[in-house]
Amino acid sequence: MLKPGNWKLAILFVCLFSTWLPAQDIRLSGKIVDGHTGEALVGATVQFSTGGTLSDADGGFQLSLPTGHYQLDVRYVGYDNKMVDLDLARDTSLVIEMAVAENLLQTAVVTTSRYARPLSESTISLDVIKPDMVQRNSPSSVEELLGKVPGVTIVGDQANIRGGSGFSYGAGSRVLLLLNDMPALQTDAGYPNWNDIPVETLGQIEVVKGASSALYGSSALNGIIHFQTTYPGSEPETKISAYYTHYFTPRDPAKKWWDKAPHAWNLEFSHKQKIGKLDLVLGGFLTDGNSYAQGSGRHYGRGEIQTRYRISERATLSLGAYINKGRTSSFFYWKDAEAGAYQPTEGTESESKRFRYYVDPQFTYFSKQGGRHRIQGRILGIDNNVTGGKSNASFNLFTEYQYSKDWADWDANLTGGVVYNRSIVNAPLYGDSTFLGQNASIYAQISKKIDDRLTLTGGWRYEYFLLKGPSQLGDYSFPGGKEAQDKPVWRVGANWQLFDFTYLRASWGQGFRFPSIAEKFIQTSFGTTLITPNPTLKSESGWSSEIGIKQGIQLGGWRGFLDASAFWSQYQDMMEFVFTGFIRGFQSQNIGNTDIKGFEVSLAGEAKLWGIPMSILAGYTYIDPRFQEFTELDDQRSSVDYNILKYRSKNQFTMDWQWTFHRLKIGTSTIYLSKMEAIDSIFELVIPGVKSFRETHGGFQVWDARLSYDIRPVTVSLILRNAFNAEYASRPGQLDAPRNLLVRADWKF
Repeated sequence: MLKPGNWKLAILFVCLFSTWLPAQDIRLSGKIVDGHTGEALVGATVQFSTGGTLSDADGGFQLSLPTGHYQLDVRYVGYDNKMVDLDLARDTSLVIEMAVAENLLQTAVVTTSRYARPLSESTISLDVIKPDMVQRNSPSSVEELLGKVPGVTIVGDQANIRGGSGFSYGAGSRVLLLLNDMPALQTDAGYPNWNDIPVETLGQIEVVKGASSALYGSSALNGIIHFQTTYPGSEPETKISAYYTHYFTPRDPAKKWWDKAPHAWNLEFSHKQKIGKLDLVLGGFLTDGNSYAQGSGRHYGRGEIQTRYRISERATLSLGAYINKGRTSSFFYWKDAEAGAYQPTEGTESESKRFRYYVDPQFTYFSKQGGRHRIQGRILGIDNNVTGGKSNASFNLFTEYQYSKDWADWDANLTGGVVYNRSIVNAPLYGDSTFLGQNASIYAQISKKIDDRLTLTGGWRYEYFLLKGPSQLGDYSFPGGKEAQDKPVWRVGANWQLFDFTYLRASWGQGFRFPSIAEKFIQTSFGTTLITPNPTLKSESGWSSEIGIKQGIQLGGWRGFLDASAFWSQYQDMMEFVFTGFIRGFQSQNIGNTDIKGFEVSLAGEAKLWGIPMSILAGYTYIDPRFQEFTELDDQRSSVDYNILKYRSKNQFTMDWQWTFHRLKIGTSTIYLSKMEAIDSIFELVIPGVKSFRETHGGFQVWDARLSYDIRPVTVSLILRNAFNAEYASRPGQLDAPRNLLVRADWKF
């Protein structure tokens, strides 16, 4: 037992010793969420004067700090920055609600860098289609919507950005389609199956213009179209949509072949819900209808499930699955340009019964050091049973490891990864043979802020391709039955914030595309014209450059931006199908070197006009597409005798405008394309009426009008497409739709 004097000494010792103990840190924990939906924001930055962290897969963060006063700077792309003042004296927990930025320049985009960044900081032209624009245009298939994007045209179901492609007969694409950050082109042909894109669960669409092979590989030579599906917010949401399309009599009544008007029914369903740590998305689509084109129609259904499970605060596991089953029918070209314009030439019809599926596993882990590790894959199976010996089947396995990290101290981001892609193809369409394709690549990109206003970006990718098949296909030889090729590609870019809402950008990127199996080995015909293989077809490469300015506008009730850019692309050994003569017909060949220059101006924004909210997206694109050397053979193959690439329109104007009067919405949209000056000269000889139609029809302009009214929980919409009943053909030998009316009802609960 201590004596009284010893107690005093002990107390004095404890007091003295405690001055040498470090102060105990306070535990600060929080969660960052969308202030409107309550959805967790993953990867938000939380910074203070001496450090910072990122929010995890649940939107949460933790910090250990000494007692004192702190000011937290919270940032998330697409949201307004938020400052939080705190006096820490004990363990504290808080929820930080973020507000979506009203400035369109802060729209979050991922495609140009593979991590979220503001649209204003992009070093290359990029257009964003918001979910609202998808909804109000009511496309049953997404290519109907893409033609409204400045600089994008759809020719024969193939996407073309700024004249980078012509008409490829369904084989080979210079525009890469992504669905949730993974390739969605048909493996054997590089063909976009637009009907596979789930409109019913679609969120944001990002369109990148210019060579993007350094980040995404071969098919991104001309650009990227990235479709992103949505995940649930804090509240469950179910939506059912039904719509009916009725086709009216064409401008020339003689072209009407029907007694009962063609029509189509469509039904969409989606459900999004959080169940504990699980995010669940369900989607479905059914269509049944006959086309304005005789013998054509679509009868199919698709289904989708997307899941995302938060294993811990740092790890998530996702699994998606998708199927598409049904049949479609179409024809390649008309009987003639008069009464038979909506009827097929005998022998050009085809019917396809198909079954396609995706399975998409993904694992994401956020390390304690702030790095994001992602392993993702896609299993894609396709079985197309097509009449006329055009069937094809393929199996594709895509796998990718990706790492991304922000270094706050250096104001830099590094994104890199490795990719392996393997496909097996068997098809009567390719000489009833089996082909094996393999592609391996490694890539990296770094973005660095030099100061508060200047950002520099550099990227690199190394590609390796291997194609195996039979050494002999009928009269055509494939030496050794094998071809291998490898190539590195580079890109650089800069973005300089000149003033508060003014951003200058410049970029240069290389592109490279290995031929698809269809381009090398297709054997088929349309009508009496053959399409034959070319096993010696070489890869194409090129580069794309751009300089542009994006000016933010925030004046009175107007918020938006004006964008202007000039671009220049060159391609070496460009691949296109050309007519080689009546013995071998059409064949994919390297047509030489090409040069495409042009400029583009676009406007996007929201405002109040006489107190009425309105929104607009508009743009004009001009291109000058030429051969670097225009040869006599090029002259013979073209329908014109001067230097211009085939199947391009030099001028394009698009506009989509909408007004909102409380529950009533009224909108209009238009597309203008100048005359497609050059096509294959053989088409004017063998397809009845093509020459005379082109002589009497120049460019075209098509107007749509729409109206919707919200009668909660139902929204009723009317969309009049081709309102003035224009008679036009977006490609030779096939007349586009006459005036038609879509009636739609959406139930949301």
